[in-house]
Amino acid sequence: MVVLSKIYTRTGDTGSTALGNGARVPKHDVRVEAYGTVDEANATFGLARLHATGTVAEQIARIQNDLFDLGADLCNPDIDRDAEAEYPPLRMVPSQTERLEAEIDAMNTRLAPLRTFVLPGGSALAAQLHQCRTVSRRAERRAQELAGEQKVNAAAITYLNRLSDWCFCAARAANDDGAADVLWTPGANR
Repeated sequence: MVVLSKIYTRTGDTGSTALGNGARVPKHDVRVEAYGTVDEANATFGLARLHATGTVAEQIARIQNDLFDLGADLCNPDIDRDAEAEYPPLRMVPSQTERLEAEIDAMNTRLAPLRTFVLPGGSALAAQLHQCRTVSRRAERRAQELAGEQKVNAAAITYLNRLSDWCFCAARAANDDGAADVLWTPGANR
């Protein structure tokens, strides 16, 4: 259980922060950038949730919880020591991505095939979900960058990749199942 009795500690005043294993690294470390961008993505989902109702609101709530799990996964670099840890760290698992895939498949059955690209916009929820999509893609790029330097749980990166797909389908669904999508017209303003 997490207990936060004091919000500021002053330990980061010199530009370093603690990872999940207690090691201190610069706040601009690639690992901190990765889980920090996941946190940023989570904040955008919080805004999307303000516009969502019913099933979509419930799905977003689950995604926000998953993103906290993902941040916890990325902040602990000791992936090779998980089996011997007294308290095994929280890691993403394939079933979290599988749930996203099932939700994508369900939304996609209602959407007409696209003949051009979709511009971010339409309803307030769709526009916010496009923001979630782009920040999720950036989080994936940061996690991929981290994986190029250090070992990372592959399930975390797969989840981020699928999450942006989920956002795209959910944004189209929020635009009257694609009928109210804002479509790109190539060269329209030449």
